[in-house]
Amino acid sequence: MSSTAKVAPPRSPANPAFRNLPAVVLFPGDDVARASIAGLQHYLRLNFDDFAKGRESETILVTSFERMIAEKVAILRAPNVRVIALADERFRDPRLDGVVYAYLPVNTPPGLVERTIDNALDHIHLLATRRDVNERLAGATKEIHELNAIGAALSAEHDTEKLLEMILTKSREITRADAGSLYLVEEQVVDSGEPAKPQPEVVIDGVKVAARKKENTRKVLRFKLAQNDSITIPFREVVVDISDKSIAGYVALTGEPVNLEDAYHIPDGIPYQVNRKFDDDSGYRTKSILAVPMRNQKGEVVGVVQLINAKREFETKLINGKAVAASVIPFPLRLQEMVVSLASQAAVALENSRLYQAIQKLFEGFVKASVTAIEARDPTTSGHSFRVANLTVALAEAADRAPDGLYRDVKFTRDQMKEIRYASLLHDFGKVGVREEVLVKAKKLYPLQLDLIFRRFQFAKRTAETESLRRQLQLLLEKGRSEFEKLSPGFESELAAELARLDEEFKTVADSNEPTVLPEGSFDRLHEIARRAVHDMDGSNLAMLQDDEIRLLSIRKGSLDDAERRQIESHVVHTYNFLDQIPWTTEIRAIPDIARGHHEKLNGQGYPYKLSAPEIPLQTRMMTISDIFDALAASDRPYKKAVTTDRALQILGFAVKDGEIDPNLFQLFVDARVFDKWKVEPYPY
Repeated sequence: MSSTAKVAPPRSPANPAFRNLPAVVLFPGDDVARASIAGLQHYLRLNFDDFAKGRESETILVTSFERMIAEKVAILRAPNVRVIALADERFRDPRLDGVVYAYLPVNTPPGLVERTIDNALDHIHLLATRRDVNERLAGATKEIHELNAIGAALSAEHDTEKLLEMILTKSREITRADAGSLYLVEEQVVDSGEPAKPQPEVVIDGVKVAARKKENTRKVLRFKLAQNDSITIPFREVVVDISDKSIAGYVALTGEPVNLEDAYHIPDGIPYQVNRKFDDDSGYRTKSILAVPMRNQKGEVVGVVQLINAKREFETKLINGKAVAASVIPFPLRLQEMVVSLASQAAVALENSRLYQAIQKLFEGFVKASVTAIEARDPTTSGHSFRVANLTVALAEAADRAPDGLYRDVKFTRDQMKEIRYASLLHDFGKVGVREEVLVKAKKLYPLQLDLIFRRFQFAKRTAETESLRRQLQLLLEKGRSEFEKLSPGFESELAAELARLDEEFKTVADSNEPTVLPEGSFDRLHEIARRAVHDMDGSNLAMLQDDEIRLLSIRKGSLDDAERRQIESHVVHTYNFLDQIPWTTEIRAIPDIARGHHEKLNGQGYPYKLSAPEIPLQTRMMTISDIFDALAASDRPYKKAVTTDRALQILGFAVKDGEIDPNLFQLFVDARVFDKWKVEPYPY
């Protein structure tokens, strides 16, 4: 027999109290069917007309009328209906095979009919149970997929503020909660009120280093975020103790979830209380509450998610107490388990976000320290890399914003902007591989070389004075005093002329030692000076200028000769080799390629790789313009004077005409007044 409960037939089958009982239905006038169930006392009996008015519980139709089944197929196909056909042969209409549950001979004993009815009811229950299980399984599968999707979204979000918003929003969506809040566990320094004890000093390589002071801390909860769909609430962050006096504090303290059906009726023996001041002030009604811990991978509680007022329909607004009473339900245990799972995923995502930001901060510090270290070798270029980064990012933003024209389709993501900034900051890092004397060379000659020439001229002047005195003494001894006094002014005039000539020649050398921004200068006078000589101490002739000195003084642009320039140019190769060793993330892996081309020219005349326009990335072209502008307009350097902004732009214009820099980017640089961003605060990418 079936486990289906059987009841005695009621006195009034039409009584609504019996509408959900299993029933046996007969067509009117079907005497064969009525005879087959004679004596059955355990089912509600209905005629077909009463059944057809609408019935949701299990129903068994017993009939011998084939024609009636064919006419009522639509009703009899209901999932809670089974048809037992009384016929000695199978019905002729094959379409009815999909409706008939079982065939029984016309004269089947009532006991066997009853057994068949039981089996039909069991079949209805079985299929209903299977449907219910499938629906639950489908729901669980959907929820798992939702959790996985949420987990993936949480893992992908590295902005902590956006991550917290997502955590609370998704928790509310899953539970259809009207409101919610999020708390984070943090360390707080405790002031004991006692004077600090003196800390011992540690001596490292003869330098005293004070030991780091140990601070007393305690864990607290920071009320970080609040959401409410029904009312607008002012929010401010506050810190609360981790204790069992509040729900969030209790969850953080014990690590156990709290699920309250009604916050105003807390069971006895519970330590925490609900602060009703918010409800009193706002007119809101807090009813069901679910608070769960956020546990990281170590099992530590790093936060608390608190959800308020689970609703039957998520879109419902709880504008008054009546709406709360009609729409708010307790948080189901199944959803509680889902939120606990989500909170754990959220905790790990939060830890990862904090770690990501710590790594970003660490890397940012490394980049700044690296740039500072580079520029410390040449204080005159201090700030160059940061200014170039500002200009390049500003130019990239101008291209990104262009509504039309050549750059209307250029769009840079946040990561690409970060990539541009880091490449700009580190573009000169390779200068660590250049000899410092070359790197900081301010004039065409090294200081010691100019000093040696100066001493050579001083020696020549002293020699001229000595020679003049020798000749005067000889005259005095040979011709006497009167002749000496007559010719002496001529000696003095001749000496003065010689000393003036030497001073003028040294000034020519000193002037030639000054580098120029653009190629200029004629150095024939240097060769005239070089042809002069002074007698050395050993009597040999000493040229006033040596060949290497003439070669350096004859540099027509800048302060470097070809060999020195190659050394400076090698910094690009050093930069690329250094940056290429760093395991950049996928988002910013183009940094080495962007940085390596900042001295290339579109016409292929740049260095060190002689790249031409198609081989130079857009980001690098931007950096090149910024680098040249800063080199021209920056504060005075020993080897050049700073030029005005207009003059710097004019020189860049010459570079455009020579096919060296991108004309369209330069025009954007001018039109968008990118140069106004020259000395602003660093961009926060």
